[in-house]
Amino acid sequence: MLRFQFDLEEENDDADAFPLLILSEGSLKELNRRLEKALPVNRFRPNLLLSGYEPFAEDGWKEIRIGQIEFRVVKPCSRCATTTVDQSTAEVSKEPLKTLSTFRKKDGEVYFGQNAIHRNPGTLSVGEAVEVLQSAEADP
Repeated sequence: MLRFQFDLEEENDDADAFPLLILSEGSLKELNRRLEKALPVNRFRPNLLLSGYEPFAEDGWKEIRIGQIEFRVVKPCSRCATTTVDQSTAEVSKEPLKTLSTFRKKDGEVYFGQNAIHRNPGTLSVGEAVEVLQSAEADP
């Protein structure tokens, strides 16, 4: 189930490498379960926060549809140090990268969420179902 609403225009492969970041609430909850202090979702800046999925379900998606919009799930999102900055206080810590690196690290990068590109324009609305059109090998 989708948690935000916004309009998507024509596909743009040049916008910050990938225009969308998909994250499931299940993944955030699993990370927060492992942290001493839970972090808000804004630390990760997803465009699409999806509910009703097991942790890291998004790792196994290659193509999805939400409403009438199809998305290509391109690659895992490698996370930078920006996630370690509390946006309200500017305090910097080692988390969440320290914890994520214990179970979401591959080839020297820490991954959390999936980069995606929309295939067609349209409007997304809260409550629209997510349909997995094609699965991929789950690989953080």
